[in-house]
Amino acid sequence: MTSASEAASIDDAPRGESLTIAQIARLAGVSIATVSKVVNGRIDVAPETREVVEELIRRHGYRRQKRPAKPAPLIEIVLHELQGLYGIEVINGVNRVAREHRLAVVVSELEGHHTPGRGWVEDVLARRPTGVISVFSYLTEEQRTQLSSRGIPLVLLDPTGEPAHEFPSVGATNWNGGLTATRHLLDLGHRRIGVITGPEHILSSRARLDGHRAAMDLAGVPADPELVRVGDFQIADGLRLTRELLRLEDPPTAVFASNDGEAIGVYQAAAEAGLRIPEDLSVVGFDDLPMTEWTIPPLTTVRQPLHDMAAAAAEMVVALARGETPAQHRVELATELIVRGSTAGPSARG
Repeated sequence: MTSASEAASIDDAPRGESLTIAQIARLAGVSIATVSKVVNGRIDVAPETREVVEELIRRHGYRRQKRPAKPAPLIEIVLHELQGLYGIEVINGVNRVAREHRLAVVVSELEGHHTPGRGWVEDVLARRPTGVISVFSYLTEEQRTQLSSRGIPLVLLDPTGEPAHEFPSVGATNWNGGLTATRHLLDLGHRRIGVITGPEHILSSRARLDGHRAAMDLAGVPADPELVRVGDFQIADGLRLTRELLRLEDPPTAVFASNDGEAIGVYQAAAEAGLRIPEDLSVVGFDDLPMTEWTIPPLTTVRQPLHDMAAAAAEMVVALARGETPAQHRVELATELIVRGSTAGPSARG
């Protein structure tokens, strides 16, 4: 374990220049072999020692004395979960580009969490991938710094929060998607439009809700806060929250669900209540996953080009790994309303 006097020497490190493994080892009071283990993601290092070494790398940078090892020919995808078709669309998009460049694809699944747990970054450093694509997830500042200090490119795909300016990102025109979905329902004559969102801290969720509110405002239709329910992009949320909406004294005649999973939950709640879609309740989803064509009736939804978004993120990784600067630091691909059988004018039920 590093002593207090050795740890204090961190502040004596030369400023304005990256440190070599030998310099880091001297300042941390450990062997060169120990620093090498930390740099390469080995787990057989005491947590206290790892923390001291990582702090030195964070503060001063890391300079290889030898020619850096060639990265492994693979792209690492970090996904919050693999349930449903969202992840499959992303993997297929990345794989399309990976095949062109003779790269393999590795997937880290976070079991529903949006931030990787302890130990994840060490595994990535040990694999030394060509690059990492973080999908609908958030890496901590420490994790991002560790990737950057080892020269592993990071691209954010459908980021959960405001895209960090130092990392390239790919998203969709979520605000316009929310606007378009709501305008479609307004044009059909709906005024009581329920909305089931995703989590409030998720950027795409907030943008879709803001687009909905803008459409209502532009149409001069008062937005009723009672008609907005906050979900978690899950089928169960669509079911539970639609039940709540339908129990209102003045229930909605249409529901805009912020993803297709929630929209499936809306279908289930409508069936429970004996309501027909679209005769009694219109439904619009978001994503246009392959299953939406086969629901009964087929779902009207906003197409988010997940496959193309994932491919664009993979192209960014390849460019960064080559030392190139991507043509755009932030890419937003257009959403598009796909009208099917789940929307119609409001009925006079009641």
